[in-house]
Amino acid sequence: MTDIPRRAVSRTARLAALPLGFAGRTVLGLGKRVTGLASEVISADIQQRTAEQLFSVLGQLKGGAMKFGQALSVFEAALPDELAGPYRQALTKLQESAPPMPAASVHKAIAAQLGENWRAKFTEFDDTPAAAASIGQVHRAVWKKGKREVAVKVQYPGAGDALVADLKQLSRLGGMFRVIQPGIDVKPLLTELRDRITEELDYELEAEAQRAFAAAYAGDEEIFVPQVVAAAPRVLITEWVDGTPLAKIISSGTEAERDEAGRLMATLHFSAPERARLLHADPHPGNFRMLPDGRLGVIDFGAVARLPEGHPEPIGRLVRLALAGDADGVLDGLMAEGFVKEHDPIDAHALLDFLLPMLEPVAAEEFRFTRPWLRAEAARLASPKSPAYQLSRHLNLPPNYLLIHRVTLGSIGVLCQLEAKAPYRSILERWLPGFAPVP
Repeated sequence: MTDIPRRAVSRTARLAALPLGFAGRTVLGLGKRVTGLASEVISADIQQRTAEQLFSVLGQLKGGAMKFGQALSVFEAALPDELAGPYRQALTKLQESAPPMPAASVHKAIAAQLGENWRAKFTEFDDTPAAAASIGQVHRAVWKKGKREVAVKVQYPGAGDALVADLKQLSRLGGMFRVIQPGIDVKPLLTELRDRITEELDYELEAEAQRAFAAAYAGDEEIFVPQVVAAAPRVLITEWVDGTPLAKIISSGTEAERDEAGRLMATLHFSAPERARLLHADPHPGNFRMLPDGRLGVIDFGAVARLPEGHPEPIGRLVRLALAGDADGVLDGLMAEGFVKEHDPIDAHALLDFLLPMLEPVAAEEFRFTRPWLRAEAARLASPKSPAYQLSRHLNLPPNYLLIHRVTLGSIGVLCQLEAKAPYRSILERWLPGFAPVP
């Protein structure tokens, strides 16, 4: 058996052990099958041990498991207070943590992409990785031409195969995460991740997206996107970004710092489709830095939504109609976009009641996102006894809105982690087509 198959078998075994180990501890701790919300049935000790095992397994994996954990980490704000502590600690570690690749492997990978004389392109190269993520790790270096400090992202050898294998295995974790938080449906998340594997593995494609973002925000006073210095299919070299990681702002930033970070996150989310014709589609905190000059630094453009026409106009228009109380207009618009089937007997006013609590952040001039607000919305939408849950079963998510929907939910999760207050309504009026009334 070669080394690669052994690693694959080991990875699969660790993944398979997660739901089994969780189930075993549940039986031992409770003596019965888990049903309902985890906060009602799982002891604090079992919560902590499950969180620790979740990180110890996902944290050892490169590829799909790492990316899956990063994606889930933005939803920790929806967890009940009793669970938020251990899962927050476990999942947020995945945002910027992964086992490092040995220096010899790094050198070999770079040589395969940039040529055997790759070192001649740098005056300095730090073999110790500065950061590690799902499919690659980042090294700090100095680019010889221009003596620029750069970030060198090197893809793990075999990352593509590992990503496919891990995502197949991770489908087994659906039941585990339903126990942790029933409102999170992991299957669409996994499906979307699989669909985007090819794009994220192609660093030249990522470089193209980053160049578009950098051009769109060149000289901007609020958003900073580092320039691409060089790119190959498996190595990407960009300007180095110094700043305070958003995760640190979340954990220990002042209220003013968290509010400003939230405002800038929302500005990026809604302005990018118009300015760059792209949407940054990986909104976990590891991809953002607050720079010393107050700008939001944005990195990692492997996952983007391409929106050549900008943000879809119906979204802004229908939000505006909902806030104005036009129930029939909202129903007609959602039906035209495919969110509601033509002959489905949905009551327009019940639909409006379903939507308005979600639109609270843009109903007033300012709004503070909080974990309790997100938990209340998650509970309202996830409880089978809730009218909102029953109505949601009649709604459809058209494929062309899937990524926008997922990124928006992820961004809201980060804003709730920040507990950020900002004038979100005015941001939408400036950047979201159809939201501001026609003069």
